[in-house]
Amino acid sequence: MNDETLTMTPGPTAIPDDVREAMAQPAMNPDVDPEFGSYYETLLDKLARVYQTDDEMVVLGGEGILGLEAAVTSLVAPGDDVLCLGNGLYGDGFSDFVEMAGGNPVSHSIDYTEGFDPEEIEQLVAENEFTAATMVHCETPTGLLNDFDEILSALQDAGVLTIVDAVSSIGGTSVPVEDIDVCLGGSQKCFSSPPGLTTMSVSDSTWEKVENTEQDSFYTSLEPWHEPDFSFLPYTHLVSNLYALEVSLDRILEEGLDSVFARHEETAKLCRNRGRELGIDPFPGTESLCSPTVTAFEIEGRAKEVQRRLHDDHGILVATGLGEMADDLLRVGHMGYNAQKPRVEEAMNALESVLD
Repeated sequence: MNDETLTMTPGPTAIPDDVREAMAQPAMNPDVDPEFGSYYETLLDKLARVYQTDDEMVVLGGEGILGLEAAVTSLVAPGDDVLCLGNGLYGDGFSDFVEMAGGNPVSHSIDYTEGFDPEEIEQLVAENEFTAATMVHCETPTGLLNDFDEILSALQDAGVLTIVDAVSSIGGTSVPVEDIDVCLGGSQKCFSSPPGLTTMSVSDSTWEKVENTEQDSFYTSLEPWHEPDFSFLPYTHLVSNLYALEVSLDRILEEGLDSVFARHEETAKLCRNRGRELGIDPFPGTESLCSPTVTAFEIEGRAKEVQRRLHDDHGILVATGLGEMADDLLRVGHMGYNAQKPRVEEAMNALESVLD
């Protein structure tokens, strides 16, 4: 890929120049430098402001999937029943982590074009004793955004801990973090930082469960990160990635979250409307379920070919679907730095040329 490639993928996203430049500055030694502790504490404060929460923040050295596994590994004991809500590839995939932790996943999977019925979830909770529930806020492979407000309330009332994958939505749209026990994010999505960091907020109830659950792992355990000594973290952190993340957070905070969210909504509508004009419909079809951070267009059997032509002929990189939908969905990422009308217009103009 050259510098002229317009990267419009739903993560990793294009990275602004100032974020890239931050990684080039001299790296302090996080294990012995006395200044690192205060630096890291300030970084977590900025992260909490973007998350809009008072919960304790954790940053792990590893791509976003690390957070999904660490949350389950830390909370689920052998034999625990865990409700796994799935209306997409990642939601269904949570059950694999539950099984690896020795838990019993109770999967509630619905069609990938539908949202969840809160009454059905309430019934499931009434009939079972769940330790935790897993769910995905934005299903990146299909561009579906879930509304979890009522569901989170029902789970909270029942004392069920909630683990929410908000990797491709946090920082790009409103997420009900205060009603979530573990809210997971990743540096390479709406933050438009390089891949390599997992971010998460962790509630007091979660820490109580972690303390009472035997930890069979170190690297994927949250326990060492609870109220850490900032001058001596569990392992040597990815300092250069932290520098980049801080600049990404500064960009969001300086613009203001309301403005950031509105920008994502506007660019998403532009992208979807242009697609409709070209005769391709957004997936999942229902406007209220379409994410403001990524749009998946239905291009049955042609997605990979269209992706290749966009890259080879126009220097624009987009993504296709995943799994069984790999050749039927074309995904345009308009999250973070990519949530700008000129970038979306350029991508959609090229798509129009390819489709013609």
